[in-house]
Amino acid sequence: MDVVLEAFDRYLFDYLYATFLPADAKTFNNDVFREFNVTTSSMAETPTNYHYQPASQYLQFQPTDWAYQSHWSRDNLYRQLLSLYIITCVFGAIVYFLCATLSYHFVFDHATFSHPKYLKNQISQEIRQSLSSMPTMAIFTVPFFLLEVRGYSKMYDATAEGPGRWYNLLQFPLFIAFTDFCIYFIHRGLHHPLVYKRLHKPHHRWIMPTPFASHAFHPLDGYAQSVPYHIFPFIFPLQKFAYVALFIWINVWTVMIHDGEYVANSPIINGAACHTMHHLYFNYNYGQFTTLWDRLGGSYRQPNEELFRKETKMGKEEWDRQKKEMEKIVKEVEGEDDRTYLPEGKEGKKVQ
Repeated sequence: MDVVLEAFDRYLFDYLYATFLPADAKTFNNDVFREFNVTTSSMAETPTNYHYQPASQYLQFQPTDWAYQSHWSRDNLYRQLLSLYIITCVFGAIVYFLCATLSYHFVFDHATFSHPKYLKNQISQEIRQSLSSMPTMAIFTVPFFLLEVRGYSKMYDATAEGPGRWYNLLQFPLFIAFTDFCIYFIHRGLHHPLVYKRLHKPHHRWIMPTPFASHAFHPLDGYAQSVPYHIFPFIFPLQKFAYVALFIWINVWTVMIHDGEYVANSPIINGAACHTMHHLYFNYNYGQFTTLWDRLGGSYRQPNEELFRKETKMGKEEWDRQKKEMEKIVKEVEGEDDRTYLPEGKEGKKVQ
């Protein structure tokens, strides 16, 4: 994350901090900001001459004069916290909308709008839930990023700084295996009766999710399931650019398992079909990437074969079967079903 922060500093934050928190408060005529400068000087580090040290030897963003003209230098703790929070919120929202929108237009099966368990105004609800949760999730996520930027993780830049060339490839399956293991148990725990209705039910509001449901969580639910991604580089070495690539990949994968395009008919991969089973029938397929831990934990449910045949996956017979079983299970898990569905036979609008 230090490479990302350096880029944002160079092209955005250096100018903003130099403008609103100048190094010499006397040159800034706004009394509010002058007072803020004086107050924070006793809390934060005393400003010193900032010396630029690139976050990576492979990609560097040489600072301009703005980098040396703020009361909060680049290595100031409070500046890093605020900057990382903004990056997490803005970059997270951009990746969410970009991936979900592309999937919606080019992958998602729009016949889903006619499913009997598709909600009224569902997409607008999914987006609203996602956007309302992201700022709170970012509050809990930023401390991990801050520790990484300040050098407390095991992330490395050059191969010579890591375990070796062999690890440059091994880190990817290791990351998948570790996070898949952890998320399985976190996700299954979120289905415990004492927790489910308080935290996880907002994500299960979507029985037939669209790509925009990928990030539609209760803030603490979304944060809990993201923790394994963030603790990995504090336990295992991880190359900096691999970390950024994996961060983007996680967001893409999260959209993919909600896109309703059942391509991966695999006994190993926990793809969209497996995750559809989870949204329909609640207590199955908790895994994030693979079916391994569901199989070992007795919670694996093989997707219906009809889902992989174009002529049957959106057929009335399959939908009626899904509806009947889902209604039975939802009473066991939630009690009264408080969702508002579209009237049967009425197709939802594509833009809602």
